[in-house]
Amino acid sequence: MKNIFIKTLSILGTLFLVLMNASCEDVLNDSSLNQNDELTLTVSNSEMVLDERQPNDKLTFIWTTGTNEGTSASISYVLQIDKEGNNYASAIDYEMGANSYSFSLSSATLNTILINTFGVQPGATQNFEARVIATVANENVDPQIASATFSVTTYLPVSKELYIIGSATSVGWDIANALPFTLSSSKPGIFIYQGVLSVGSFKLPVSKEGCFCQDFYTQNATDITKMVHNIEGSGDDLQWEITQAGQYKITADLLNLTITIEAVSGPAFSHIYIVGDASPSGWDINTPREFTQSQDNPFIFTYEAHLTQGSFKILAGATGDWCGEWFRPLTDGQALSSTAVEQNSGCTVDNKWNVGAGEVGRYKITLDTQNNTIKIQKVNLYIIGDGGPNGWNIATPTAMTYTNGNYIYTGPLGSDNATGEFKISKFKGDWCDGDWLNAATANQSILNGNYIITHACDGPDNKWKLQTGNAGNYQITINLDNGTMTVVPQ
Repeated sequence: MKNIFIKTLSILGTLFLVLMNASCEDVLNDSSLNQNDELTLTVSNSEMVLDERQPNDKLTFIWTTGTNEGTSASISYVLQIDKEGNNYASAIDYEMGANSYSFSLSSATLNTILINTFGVQPGATQNFEARVIATVANENVDPQIASATFSVTTYLPVSKELYIIGSATSVGWDIANALPFTLSSSKPGIFIYQGVLSVGSFKLPVSKEGCFCQDFYTQNATDITKMVHNIEGSGDDLQWEITQAGQYKITADLLNLTITIEAVSGPAFSHIYIVGDASPSGWDINTPREFTQSQDNPFIFTYEAHLTQGSFKILAGATGDWCGEWFRPLTDGQALSSTAVEQNSGCTVDNKWNVGAGEVGRYKITLDTQNNTIKIQKVNLYIIGDGGPNGWNIATPTAMTYTNGNYIYTGPLGSDNATGEFKISKFKGDWCDGDWLNAATANQSILNGNYIITHACDGPDNKWKLQTGNAGNYQITINLDNGTMTVVPQ
């Protein structure tokens, strides 16, 4: 029985080896791996004119498999491109590997290669030749070569930067401080600038280099909606004219040489600053203190700070330029109570507001850039509530005393209600007329000076609350610059 079992295994093993040998032989001689085509190379466009406005255009090389002469060996390919007649001495090689039968170059990539690698001048036509070399992974089969010729006309790529200068801009003709356009992320060659322009003219350089011999885009002589590309400052220096000051949006299309200049209804400035020895900025025009732009009305800007004896004016737009854009009073030394203001540029008129010795204090300045009006109002603080000295009297509360940047109240708390509460307003008249200093939490201890700023009736309406035994005399000191409040029993 044992011998029969061993003989059976021997027979099965022999059959398995026979089957395995037959299977391996079938694989080695699989006719599907034999490639017997003649190697050829074709080019999708034998005379291609590149156009930066057509970035999706491609030049495609296509080749057949070639032959492995029935060896079933793999075939790998190398594509070479060179100027015609150069015998591939300076060719670009693309290792394509096996099972790859086409290769494409985009219009932009091809233009870059031709100009930077092969030295073809922008706008010139150059003849090229390409060949594909097929190498069989069997030393008994010789390499095969197929070739094709084609020509390509290049283009001069447009600049990736664009700027604006001129008497209509806040930087004048100072090319080193030229104002930048923004390059569109979705449309090639499109640049956009939005900002204030004064009465005057402008043109468009491609860099901030100091030489006026650089490339400029200027106005077409017969059509103000078209541009001329003046290479290295050549050509007529025709400029676009702005006849009415305001906020503008300029869209320049360098590929199609068109330009649109639109007056827009948005605010002319997104940044406003105070400058002057009466303000915390001093006469620092490079890093002055900035106004806050309203989220509800972007034309409204506010600034609040202690003003000392001296003068000030309001800078608009770019910093660093004394002859840039400004908001100034109509007359020099105009009263702080006046609401008149004008926007102008340059250094010819330099009116300022003056703060006299008797006017020193903390002010809130509200500038309406749409209607050209201004409010310069002193900031007072009032204790409002039945825990304070005047109850819930919002119409005629008593102001805290302002001294050297500090608001001070010295007097009783809780005299009318020993467990009363209070909050602090920056206004009087009606409950929703202005800003509040509210306790940081509801029913907060009067000895805890943490506070938040709320506007109108938007809350939260937290208050300080006296506890039993808290009634008495106190000194409250508030410094709005530091954001501190101290309450000290007397």
